[in-house]
Amino acid sequence: MPRGDGRDSEDFAESPDLADLDSFAGVDELGARAHDPSDDTDPDLDAPDAAYQVGGGAGGGIGGIGQLGDNLALGPVPDLVAPEDVELHELDDQGDELAPSDPNGQQARRELLAVEAELNQRWPETKIEPSLARIAALVNLMGEPHRGYPVLHVAGTNGKGSTTRMIDALLTRMGLRVGRYTSPHLQLVTERIALDGVPVSAAAYVDLYRDVAPYVTMVDNAGGPDAVPMSKFEVLTGMAFAAFADAPVEAAVVETGLGGSWDATNVVDGDVAVITPIGVDHVEYFGGDPAKAAVEKAGIIKPGSVAVIAEQSPEVQKILLERAVEVDASVARAGSEFGVLEREVAVGGQMLKLQGLGGVYDEIFLPLHGAHQAANAALALAAVEAFFGAGKDKQLVVEAVREAFAEVETPGRLERVRAAPTVLLDAAHNPHGAKALATTVAEEFAFRRLAAVVGVMAEKDARGILDALEPVVTEIVVTKNSSPRAMPLDELNDIAISIFGEDRVVAEPSLDAAIETAIGLVEQSDDPEEPLAGGGVLVTGSVVTAGEARTLFGKEPA
Repeated sequence: MPRGDGRDSEDFAESPDLADLDSFAGVDELGARAHDPSDDTDPDLDAPDAAYQVGGGAGGGIGGIGQLGDNLALGPVPDLVAPEDVELHELDDQGDELAPSDPNGQQARRELLAVEAELNQRWPETKIEPSLARIAALVNLMGEPHRGYPVLHVAGTNGKGSTTRMIDALLTRMGLRVGRYTSPHLQLVTERIALDGVPVSAAAYVDLYRDVAPYVTMVDNAGGPDAVPMSKFEVLTGMAFAAFADAPVEAAVVETGLGGSWDATNVVDGDVAVITPIGVDHVEYFGGDPAKAAVEKAGIIKPGSVAVIAEQSPEVQKILLERAVEVDASVARAGSEFGVLEREVAVGGQMLKLQGLGGVYDEIFLPLHGAHQAANAALALAAVEAFFGAGKDKQLVVEAVREAFAEVETPGRLERVRAAPTVLLDAAHNPHGAKALATTVAEEFAFRRLAAVVGVMAEKDARGILDALEPVVTEIVVTKNSSPRAMPLDELNDIAISIFGEDRVVAEPSLDAAIETAIGLVEQSDDPEEPLAGGGVLVTGSVVTAGEARTLFGKEPA
């Protein structure tokens, strides 16, 4: 029966099998056999060259590929000579140097939008089908780019992004070229794949997609008409691995997307497995049980690796340690082998004294707020120590550690984007993150009045988030971000009223209007004697909400 694409069923009599990666040999990007093995001709030698024929063959007239030397119509072809610092491909046909195109310019952004539109037709990242077969087939076809560098693999519920960026900063300061893969992004998808601490350009992202697209098509077609095609996250993961191999990097820090065992990133065998605090999130997959989530996330701990584990609840810790024993992995635990010895609130962040695997690191300035970020810093330090083999008698250079932490940037994590009144952005999107955020605000800020702007995704625990914020917030402005997954405004408004009361809740249909309303609330006072200074606005509830607010305040993707 015809497939509807001009290819008969017999073309697929020997279609590749995802379970047998060798079966992809001799298959083109449409899933058809490129050459009949019974044919005694050599397809590479006997096939006519399409470009050659388009040019007219050996007697191809004007511009024919077969004509070497003089052009029959235009006379002798000039010999182009490039200056020492210019390559021939950077010259036009007159020998003049081409103006370089902007890799993040309008044309590159248009092409990026087209690529994203194509990728967005695939399964979203919030939907998974538990299998590594598709991503394994993809990286196999690509020549296993993920095997070309050591990997530090990061999983957990909260703090993954911050910890990943800290690890990146430390490794970079130690002299390595580092690739970083994170998700989700705040503003622009290019943030997810970074080299040397900088997101790849729009043009580079488009090129990466075009490079892997034929292999993605082969994997899609190999699965059959009823099989699940590759998801967007799987494709992005393949792109990241390719980018790191092409760079090439000397180490990669890879953050899981959702879970661990069945996450597309888990085709890597991390030298170091980093587990941040595990709580309740993605209840549609893990339910409300942190232990169930722990079983899934423990899957990144591989045989012979080092598992660096943040402080966990007893039930979660037990599961992680059992996995480490099962695969014979070494273990370093926060509160035992490493941790935060001292922390003191400082202007613009905090001063830390950290116990690492190789000794004590003091006078560490971290330009981030909150005890949770201090804990992330200790976790990142131990991970990098484990990567370099630091131990009792082998410590990292303390001054280099200080410099690395002092330069850490974590966009959208209690990030100040405006003063007078102060506007802070935070990507907290579950009750655990919201509690850490509320604790930090209470301990490290002294706002006269604080209004929260909150936009939440429909599948998230909005009540848990708002309950955590209520003690530190004067008023709340509920809103809706641009995501189709955003919780309806009426629903979020009803939840907010049940927690804060009608007098403390305002609803605004758009994020920009919500922020303006919140600023107005903290700048007004019923008491003429009360100073207007000291007001603050906190924008939170979702990564998308924080990212869109960041764009509104003119911040570039980072």
